[in-house]
Amino acid sequence: MSSHTALAKQQGVSEELLDAMYHIDEHAAMFTPAERAALALAERMTTDARGVDEEVWADLREYFDEGEIIELAAVIGLFNYFNRFNDALKVPITPPPPTTN
Repeated sequence: MSSHTALAKQQGVSEELLDAMYHIDEHAAMFTPAERAALALAERMTTDARGVDEEVWADLREYFDEGEIIELAAVIGLFNYFNRFNDALKVPITPPPPTTN
């Protein structure tokens, strides 16, 4: 989470939005129903992949077609892989380089 948070900040994502993503129940109104469905998939895949149940899939199908759902799952899985790989190898999180104007 730390490395992706640093990358998100570098790309201009606000602290408010990052906090809302990590505390979605408290900030659900900041997200569209489609975004909440995608975030629910991300949370479930990250914490309990076998727990991605029919309710999660049904919510996703309301907003995304099959190809989009596969793409969401692939991206979530890839970022989970990056986290585990970097954590296992104890890759340090480096601050982004300073920007030049």
